[in-house]
Amino acid sequence: MYKISQLGELLGLSRTTLLYYEKLGLIRGQRLANGYRTYSDNDLQRLRLIQKLQAGGLTLKECQACLEEKVEREMLVQRLAQLDKEIEEKQQSRHLLAALLGETPLTSWHESLDEVAPDAHLEWLKKQGFDEKQALHLKWLSKDMNTHEQYMADFFRVFSQLERWGPGSSKDTLKALSLLPNTPQHLLEIGCGKGLSTLLFAENGVNQITAVDNEQSALDDFMQHVSEKGFQQQIRPVCADMANLPFEPQSFDTVWAEGSAYIMGVEKALLAWRRMLKPGGILVVSDLVWSVEEPSAVQRQFWAKEYPDMASVKSRLALAKKAGFKVLDHFCLSDEAWHNYYDPLADTLAELQPELSGSAAINDLERELSAFNSRNGEFDYQVFILQLS
Repeated sequence: MYKISQLGELLGLSRTTLLYYEKLGLIRGQRLANGYRTYSDNDLQRLRLIQKLQAGGLTLKECQACLEEKVEREMLVQRLAQLDKEIEEKQQSRHLLAALLGETPLTSWHESLDEVAPDAHLEWLKKQGFDEKQALHLKWLSKDMNTHEQYMADFFRVFSQLERWGPGSSKDTLKALSLLPNTPQHLLEIGCGKGLSTLLFAENGVNQITAVDNEQSALDDFMQHVSEKGFQQQIRPVCADMANLPFEPQSFDTVWAEGSAYIMGVEKALLAWRRMLKPGGILVVSDLVWSVEEPSAVQRQFWAKEYPDMASVKSRLALAKKAGFKVLDHFCLSDEAWHNYYDPLADTLAELQPELSGSAAINDLERELSAFNSRNGEFDYQVFILQLS
């Protein structure tokens, strides 16, 4: 016979729990003449059986039913399914914690978070110690805060050798410029990179050009060319975040953004940048779009990760009108524009591959190159020339 304290010690249960079990009829204590309650070995074994059943995920009520009658198979099947689900959820939780500790990659988590809560994701990255530029690079490029520093070092190792940082050509830029109603007098270029288009503006009669990029090294390189060509009076470089431009509303008659609106999101970019325009001002923006109604599964899978907001030309035109713009014209970039970027990129990757073999940045760029080589007209860059209504 066991006193309640002895029974509790053997089972690892509190006095309160044992009295509750007795109230449910799971055990039956006997009160001695001195007032103490005692329990039999049968009570001990019944409780040990209940503990074993509970370890299988059964509730106390289900355990009691198992003691009194034959176990129902359907109940066990349901409980097993529930347990499997709980284990899967716990495993996912463990994977995330391990990734946050740097033990495993965080890529898929960043991608899923950016899909459902892009703004909160960006703010959270800043709270983890990344500045605005680093957070944007992480969001769009490295996608893993644990390996971000090495990723960006490898990434810039490649891009420091490239003249262009995205598809484009002088011919396409001049074509867009020729479609404007008037020659811009004060133009804001967002995401100027190394300033190839900026110099074209200066050479073609634009009096004042404010060139913005968040990469100071690109601006430094660009301004050397500006100085060599004598355009210092026309071109003013500004290192800034495109989402927080340091300019007063209605400061420019033209805003020009080649291949950079996706960083903010096209809809947000249209609404934010329209405030920079004077009444009737012009916005020239290019964006990667689907050029077929049903892209292949391979291309959809690739761009779902690289640019989940990618849409059709029709969708982008509707978005521009919704944002308060009139569409003056639009056209797709020439094949020359694509090759101006991807041919040098392919050569640079081949040159650096032996040295940077296994680099995540190199692997990502090679996948992008592969997507381009298998493009088959499924996607394109579209240049939109919009006027503020």
